[in-house]
Amino acid sequence: MFEIVPFSSPLGKKPFSCGVTQLDDYFHRQASQDVRRSFASCFVAVTEHGGIAAYYTLSAGSILLERIPDDLRRKLPRYPNIPAVQLGRLAVSVDFQGIGLGAAMLYDAWKKSVDLPIGLYAMTVHAKDEKAAAFYAHNGFFSLVDSQLDLYIPLALCRKLIAGA
Repeated sequence: MFEIVPFSSPLGKKPFSCGVTQLDDYFHRQASQDVRRSFASCFVAVTEHGGIAAYYTLSAGSILLERIPDDLRRKLPRYPNIPAVQLGRLAVSVDFQGIGLGAAMLYDAWKKSVDLPIGLYAMTVHAKDEKAAAFYAHNGFFSLVDSQLDLYIPLALCRKLIAGA
């Protein structure tokens, strides 16, 4: 069992390895600075023994309207940028991969995002590779028109998925 809590500096000093150097280094070297400077919010899944099983980050973002598929774009206001929340990083410790924790972290990010008291149309993510993009697509994300690695999910869909869970 895990508890998902906001990141704090002491948590960043605990061992964590997801097997991707860039994501591990971010957690240990940059996450506390980004949280302190309000560049990102970071949330961690803590084990019952106090270890770090996973983390993700959220920050403000937007989507250029022209990157949304035509059929959906016609239904949106003609603003040049559509407000979004950016899922910056999502990583699961090698000790906990393959048990659905990544999807649980994504679900938690959706819940936090749909409850924000600001106008947001979607959640965006830049997948690090095709395998990551497939994970996000499997969980309801759609590719933007100009990149298979840049994906989004309307928060209205997130609300439906949360309600159906």
